[in-house]
Amino acid sequence: MEIVKGSFDDLYPNIAWWAQGGGWIELGCDEYSRSLIRVLDIGGMLWEGKVKYKTVAAAMDEAETFIAQWRKENGY
Repeated sequence: MEIVKGSFDDLYPNIAWWAQGGGWIELGCDEYSRSLIRVLDIGGMLWEGKVKYKTVAAAMDEAETFIAQWRKENGY
């Protein structure tokens, strides 16, 4: 297993920006969604990942990519 060093903000700058700006990430399955990871804001769910990932890091990477694209499309 590869261990990556660095702060969370360094590894996931877009997720950090999202969380500090009022959005949030849900991680784990619940009775409302089977996806492992979801990106939400006050308006609701903007994106949800797959049911299963090889690693949690892979799920976080997909959320990071989604938020980066969302920021670009929305002028942030």
